[in-house]
Amino acid sequence: MSRRGQIRIPQQLRDKMNLGEGARFAIVGVEDTIILKKLEPPKWEEFDRAISSLRAYGEKKGIGERRVGKAVRDLRKRA
Repeated sequence: MSRRGQIRIPQQLRDKMNLGEGARFAIVGVEDTIILKKLEPPKWEEFDRAISSLRAYGEKKGIGERRVGKAVRDLRKRA
């Protein structure tokens, strides 16, 4: 580990895991173990599924886009 707390990940592992400059990680430390978990943005399919689920919930509860837009505007006024 460097003076600045940086560690080196071997090139072979970076290549295998497709890790480039700026890759982001969640870091967990337990006792004498450090775990790095690569963070990746959700895939578009997952995002679309989430949006579809939220829309279905809104329709079921009778919450339309206008009502959501008004709620967002109201919250922004308070901030």
